[in-house]
Amino acid sequence: MVARGEVARFWSLESLHLVSSDGGTESSALVDDNGSEEDFSYEDLCRANPRYLQPGGEQLAINELISDGSVVCAEALWDHVTMDDQELGFKAGDVIQVLEASNKDWWWGRSEEKEAWFPASFVRLRVNQEELSEGSSGTPGEEPEEDAGRNRHKHPESKQQMRTNVIREIVSTERVYIKHLRDICEGYIRQCRKHTAMFTAVQLGTIFGNIEDIYKFQRMFLKDLEKQYNKEEPHLSEIGSCFLQHQEGFAIYSEYCNNHPGACAELAGLMKQGRYRHFFEACRLLQQMIDISLDGFLLTPVQKICKYPLQLAELLKYTAPAHSDYNNIKAAYEAMKNVACLINERKRKLESIDKIARWQVSIVGWEGPDILEQSSELIHSGELTSISRQGRSQQRTFFLFDHQLVACKKDRLRRDVLYYRGRTDMDAVELVDVEDGRLGACSLSVRNAFKLVSRTGDEAHLFCARKPEDKARWLQACRDERRRVQEDRELGMEIPENQKKLAMLNAQKAGHGKSKGYGGCPAAPPHQTSRPVHQRHITVPPSAPQPQVFALAEPRRKPSPFWHTFSKLAPFRK
Repeated sequence: MVARGEVARFWSLESLHLVSSDGGTESSALVDDNGSEEDFSYEDLCRANPRYLQPGGEQLAINELISDGSVVCAEALWDHVTMDDQELGFKAGDVIQVLEASNKDWWWGRSEEKEAWFPASFVRLRVNQEELSEGSSGTPGEEPEEDAGRNRHKHPESKQQMRTNVIREIVSTERVYIKHLRDICEGYIRQCRKHTAMFTAVQLGTIFGNIEDIYKFQRMFLKDLEKQYNKEEPHLSEIGSCFLQHQEGFAIYSEYCNNHPGACAELAGLMKQGRYRHFFEACRLLQQMIDISLDGFLLTPVQKICKYPLQLAELLKYTAPAHSDYNNIKAAYEAMKNVACLINERKRKLESIDKIARWQVSIVGWEGPDILEQSSELIHSGELTSISRQGRSQQRTFFLFDHQLVACKKDRLRRDVLYYRGRTDMDAVELVDVEDGRLGACSLSVRNAFKLVSRTGDEAHLFCARKPEDKARWLQACRDERRRVQEDRELGMEIPENQKKLAMLNAQKAGHGKSKGYGGCPAAPPHQTSRPVHQRHITVPPSAPQPQVFALAEPRRKPSPFWHTFSKLAPFRK
């Protein structure tokens, strides 16, 4: 723990902020009565966060910590779905140990005994890293009895200092975020509007979405946050009410996040032309912005809305139940978690449609509408025996998506080649469990069977699984499919038509190549047969270990395990 009078450094992906544990801070940026941050200049940021504003500053600081033997952990802002063995898959809230950060886009880390690359933009670094071994699971704000007993013997100011660290990080990152938003609006959008020969209003709307509305909203939010911030005793700050007061306003992020994939596609098209690359770089330099590309800046709001529940969860962890702000923080955490989970779910679906599109392109003899016209998620897959009314049985590989069940046949010689054999509309059928034994008046005996019966006619599809546990999985998957369809309807979870068409177009052009991930996920570094440089004892400048803070976000759904089945098929092999 950080003792009184020592200097505690903490930082995240958005800030590198030096704080003295006696309450002093090197950043004194304030907002005016209108929520303006004009006094919070670029020079102020340079003085307050000099290393953060230098290109590669975050990577240097992380590698310094690792070199000193410190354990550096990050937590996932959202799910990372991958088919690549050399990439690290995880779900929102998972904790990843960072082993090397020399590449600004891809870091090397460990999770659940596996080491691999993962996109740096998908994670948030912890503060108070020494808390790693102290009950990192469980409900935020609650401590196991043995941990609570151990904590009673610690310095009484330790928990206050941890809460101070979190409060300061929330306020500090909010200020830096406002600076980024202002740079986008004044440095990019304003300049683009002056050049009508290069940009149409439709193009600018596609690229920047409603980010100007987000900027206005965040200025008001920061103004209220500053009012609740107790500079003399930060641990006494009561900021929970700010999040509750503005919780409806955060809904504007949904529009931005829905638009973001289209923004990335539009921007990628423009960046193929040299004059647009030079123009955007000139805008960045003119505004004195840090060395991040425009697509990186446009990802910032998506990251920010997913970061709020993580920050509030760690704040709740260090807020005593007797604290006057405890109930508000707890309510704010739940509210922001729901917002972030909805956005994370949308992102996961957008990642899924690229894989689904590539899968459809790989199927031989596909007939009828594209799979994405109705579906956006694979629920389950596996082999079943389909039995006709005449008693004829056929072995088929089935893929259960939301709204439809697709049947395929494996090639007899090349078992990794699939032929299209039809589909069933799940909206038009009901699931019926079938007991083992003779089926009705016919002499057909079945085991591990179930039916999909038409809601309007007498048509029925009979299926048999190999084992009872296989049947149980299919029954549960069919129930999950109905539940997810209902949830998506209630949440308004719809993939834009242009995004579906783009996914199919990319799949047809690229064949089975790997597509670029959502949110401007950078291309993976070249695959290496050797271990990363951190395991070859690279020397980096020494630095004092930095204590840091954390909390887990709870994902709305567990990630589907069934993509693992897809990975065994040729369309998803590298």
